[in-house]
Amino acid sequence: MDFDRCTLVHLLLREDAPALDGPAPDAVQDAHLAHLADLDDAGPLLAAGPSPGAPDRRVRGFCLLRVGPNEARPSRTGTPSSARRFSVEVHAWIVPRGAMHFSRTRFPRSAAEAEGD
Repeated sequence: MDFDRCTLVHLLLREDAPALDGPAPDAVQDAHLAHLADLDDAGPLLAAGPSPGAPDRRVRGFCLLRVGPNEARPSRTGTPSSARRFSVEVHAWIVPRGAMHFSRTRFPRSAAEAEGD
């Protein structure tokens, strides 16, 4: 049987994450969204999105990449400024070839764009 090999990345809030106030949270979010859009433009990003919940939750989001775990690590994908607040867990994932299908889409580059402003 043939398999598709992907990498699942969990975005985790660090225990020592600095508190942000003023315009900083918006700037960090926009840098993160622009980073995901860049990964999409470059080709490896299959899907990404937040994990909604309580403000103090540890798991903040997930992304699925069509590259191996070594290529998916932040040092390889270009770490956004949010790296000081977040860490990642990188996991190899295999599924039977053809089990997943993704349509081409466009990822927003900012929170304003995501909200339709």
